[in-house]
Amino acid sequence: MRILKAALVGITTIAVLLAGCSNDNKANSTGKDEKRPLTIAVPTEIKTMDLYAHNDFVSWMATNNMYNSLLTRDTKGEIVSDLAESYKNINELTWEFTLKKGVTFHNGDELTAEDVKFTLERAVKDKTLNEGTAFKSIKEVKVLEPLKLHIITQKPDPLFLNVVARTSAVIYPKKYIEEKGIDYFNEHPIGSGPFKFVDWKRGSHVSFEPYDKYFAGPVKDWSKLVFRILPEGSTRVGELLTGGVNIIPNVTSNDWSRIKGNGSTELASAISNRVAIIVPKAAPSTPTANPKVREAIELAIDKKLIIDKLLGGEATPTRTRVTPGNYGANEKLFNTALFDVNRAKELLKEAGFEKGMELTMQSSNGRYAKDKEVAELVVGMLANVGIKVKLELMEWNSYLELRNANKVGDLHMVWFANSFYDAHIMIGEHLSGSRSMTNLGFNHPELKDLLSKAENNMNQEERKQQYQRAQEIEAQERMRIYLYLEHNTYGVSKTVNFKPRLDEMIKAYEITKR
Repeated sequence: MRILKAALVGITTIAVLLAGCSNDNKANSTGKDEKRPLTIAVPTEIKTMDLYAHNDFVSWMATNNMYNSLLTRDTKGEIVSDLAESYKNINELTWEFTLKKGVTFHNGDELTAEDVKFTLERAVKDKTLNEGTAFKSIKEVKVLEPLKLHIITQKPDPLFLNVVARTSAVIYPKKYIEEKGIDYFNEHPIGSGPFKFVDWKRGSHVSFEPYDKYFAGPVKDWSKLVFRILPEGSTRVGELLTGGVNIIPNVTSNDWSRIKGNGSTELASAISNRVAIIVPKAAPSTPTANPKVREAIELAIDKKLIIDKLLGGEATPTRTRVTPGNYGANEKLFNTALFDVNRAKELLKEAGFEKGMELTMQSSNGRYAKDKEVAELVVGMLANVGIKVKLELMEWNSYLELRNANKVGDLHMVWFANSFYDAHIMIGEHLSGSRSMTNLGFNHPELKDLLSKAENNMNQEERKQQYQRAQEIEAQERMRIYLYLEHNTYGVSKTVNFKPRLDEMIKAYEITKR
C-alpha cells in the first residue's frame, strides 16, 4: 500500500507540473497579477528587421514594437511627439528638433542627434531601400548639439511632418550598425522601443521581451511579445479559440459567429485606412487602354453586393483612395458607387467588343480579408457583361515580385492603406514607382501638372483643391477603380484590452491585460 500510495502521489505531482507547463504555453493565462505573454497571429512572413527596406505592413506591425521615431501617430491618427521633446519650423526648408533626454538603445547606448542623422541620411542615400522615395525631400541633417538637430529639405515640403511620423521612419543606432554591419543588424536588431528582440524563426514566429529601461516606462503587463506566422485564416481562428494566440487581424465575416459564440473571445472592429483597388493597364496593346472598357468594368461591379455578401457590411464604397480622415479627401467621391449592367454592355459595344472580350487579372490569396473571394466575385460580375477574366490567385511574395516588375496582366487587384494620411499618396501612385502613369500606359498632362504643383505647395488650402481636382480626374479616367474602404475586424481574447488603430499597427505597449 505504501508503494501504491507513493506512486499515486508521484503521478499526481507530475500531472500538476505538466498542467503548469501547458498553461505557460497558452496565450490566455488566467492569473490576475503576474505578467503574461502576449501572442498575436499574422498572415505572412516578416520580410526583414529593417523597416526602410520594404513597405510591408505586416512586417511593420511586428517590428515597430522595438523602435521609435521622432514623431508618431496616436490611436486617432494624429501626429504626436515620440523621441522629439520639441520641434519647430525655422524657415520653409528647415525644421529644428530637440530630442528627449535619457533615451537609450537596447544595448545601453544613448540615443543622440548623430543617430537621427545617420538613419535619415541612409534612407535618402541608399538606393536599395524601398522606402527611400518617402524620404527623398530630405537634403541634409545637421547636428547642432548632442540632442538638437536641423533637418533641411530640398524644397518646401508640406508633407514633412507626415514623413517623419511615418511608420517606417524609425531611428537606428549609428555606432552599432557601423561596427557590426547592416546584415548583422538584421539578424540581431536593436532599437529604443518598449520591446527588445529575442529571436526570429522564419515561418514560425518572431519574439520580443520588455525593455526595462524604456524611456516612457517599462511594459507593465507582458512578459513576452510573440508574433506567430499563421498563413491560414482558419488556423488563426482555431488558435484564438483554444488560447494559442490573443489577437488575430483580418477576421472575415464567416468566422464572426464562432468568435462571438466562444465565451473567452470577442470581436473588435474599426474603420481602417485601406482601400480595395483594381488597377487597369492602359498600354496601347491592352483592351483596357480604351476608356470605355475601363468605365464598363466599374459599372459592372456591384460594390454593395461585395460589401454585404463577403464583408458582413463592414466596408464603405468609394471612388477614391483618399478617404475622410486623410488630408485632401474629396468626400464627394466617398460612400458612393456606380453600378449599371446595361450601360456597361452598351459601352463594350461602343468600344467594339459587342461579342465580349478576354482579360487577365492577378490578385493576392490570403493576404487581406477575403481577397480571394472578392477577386472571384469581381470576375463573376465582369462575366455578366461579357468580360471573361482569367484570374491568377497568387501567394503574396510571388504576387509582389510580379507587380513590382510591372509584369501584371490587364488588371490586378491591390489593397492599399495610406501611411501618409495625405492625398500626397497620389504622387507616388501616378508619377513614380511600378504603378506610375508611365508604366501603366496613361498620359494625362493636367493630372501630372496638378500633382507636380501640389507636391511642394505650402499653401494648404490651394494644395487641397489641387488634390481634390486630381481625384476627380482619376475617377473620370478610371486610372484606378476603387471598390471599398475596408473596416478592420480583429478576434480578441477577453483576457486583453485592445482597441484597433486606424493605421492597423498593433502596438503592444498600448495593450493591457484584463
